[in-house]
Amino acid sequence: MRLEDLARVVDPIAVRGDLTREINGLYCDSRQVRSGGLFFALKGVASDGHDFIAAARERGAVAVVLEDEARAPGEMEWIRVRDARLAMSRMAALFYGQPTDGVPVVGITGTNGKTTTTYLVEAIMARAGIPAAVLGTISYRFGSKLVPAPHTTPESVELQATIRDLVDEGAKAVVMEVSSHALEQRRVDGCRFDVAVFTNLTRDHLDYHRDMESYFGSKARLFTELVAPDGIKPRRTAAINGDDSYGARLIESSAAPVVSYGLAADAAVRAENVVFSVDGIAGTLVTPLGTAPFHSHLLGRFNLYNILAAVAAGVGLGLPLDAILGGIEDDVRVPGRLERVPNERGLTVLVDYAHTGDALENVLKTVSELATGRIITVFGCGGDRDRGKRPVMAEISGRYSHLTIVTSDNPRTEEPRAIIEEVLTGVRPMGLREYDARELGRGFVDKGFTSLVSRRDAIRLAATVAAAGDIVLLAGKGHEDYQIIGTEKFHFDDREEAAAAFRSSDSGE
Repeated sequence: MRLEDLARVVDPIAVRGDLTREINGLYCDSRQVRSGGLFFALKGVASDGHDFIAAARERGAVAVVLEDEARAPGEMEWIRVRDARLAMSRMAALFYGQPTDGVPVVGITGTNGKTTTTYLVEAIMARAGIPAAVLGTISYRFGSKLVPAPHTTPESVELQATIRDLVDEGAKAVVMEVSSHALEQRRVDGCRFDVAVFTNLTRDHLDYHRDMESYFGSKARLFTELVAPDGIKPRRTAAINGDDSYGARLIESSAAPVVSYGLAADAAVRAENVVFSVDGIAGTLVTPLGTAPFHSHLLGRFNLYNILAAVAAGVGLGLPLDAILGGIEDDVRVPGRLERVPNERGLTVLVDYAHTGDALENVLKTVSELATGRIITVFGCGGDRDRGKRPVMAEISGRYSHLTIVTSDNPRTEEPRAIIEEVLTGVRPMGLREYDARELGRGFVDKGFTSLVSRRDAIRLAATVAAAGDIVLLAGKGHEDYQIIGTEKFHFDDREEAAAAFRSSDSGE
């Protein structure tokens, strides 16, 4: 594709050189540049792409898109733009043949529930005879193809290339999680969404966003800008949780018609006569397409909202009610989301990705409603991330759990014990008993908490103290199969560790 063709979609401020040059690839990492490539000099938090223009040229780049003309190279073609990330998104979409133009695309954003909702929408589409590709936190997948996801939403060049490949392989729809980082960094601006879904908004990522309003502003772009009807897709829809205060604001500002969902009587999609049990969720589904009884194998109130979000997306896509019902009633299993770890001791051991206060509270509320014995919670907080949520999560765990074991998550470059001490400031004022981990080998009676730096040891301690009828919740890492300590990544999977811990306990090791 010629450089002048790419330039037409970005409204450049200035250009220099031969725009008839052929471009063979798009790159934002100078180390990946190949001959004939176009390099995007992106300004990041830790580095500035303008510093790597010379390196990109040495590796074969023939042109560069940049924002700072004063740093433009004298020996390359260049295009100056106001926003290099936006330019990259639009150019990537054009370069890969606008892969989202010809298939329905569902974008799901919010703090919690995105992953489960993608699985449910995928199941609904399958029931409607529409094979969908899914791009999310856990994986990018279609049919038998499954690739672990390095990012919830990849950079725009990778995103457009991936969607192109998936569509070429036969995907007739795309369902994707859309992170606040991706919206802030314009990674999805080259996508044309048919339905935008908002799940909820609670405290998270405030290490990146200045405050909750900035966080909300990033999420809102999907509804105020990116789902606006246009000539290519004139019928677009926003599916919004009206029970969420931020969702209520989005309903007022959405650029597309809204299908609201929730438990309020005025929600377009809602559930009535709901019963929660260890067998799942049952009730009556009310939609613009009609009313019908439903039963889902998923657990808890927060999953009811995920179900309603998927139903609202199905309504927005114009799918039939029988397909929507079939999809939400399928045995949808979401890795690391209240995922059971089988054992022979009569214990319910659950692994969940809950890594925010709101997510942890939702999970523990669900567990409390189902528990017949005690609740033992193991969790930690990641290093180099929002420190404000650490005591909040501890207080929540202390409120709902009979025993809280605070441990490491992904400490990254922070000292693990220092993170734990910050977490403990949220539970120590509650007046609960602080156990020495060594004394818990004999079990516990009083409601309390303890701490262990080693996550493996913390899981083993939970297995040691748990008794028949108890529920053990391992929170924070979910589907992740690694732990980041310092700058190194090590294999670590809560599900594997729990299975080994309960086997060891069974055998008396």
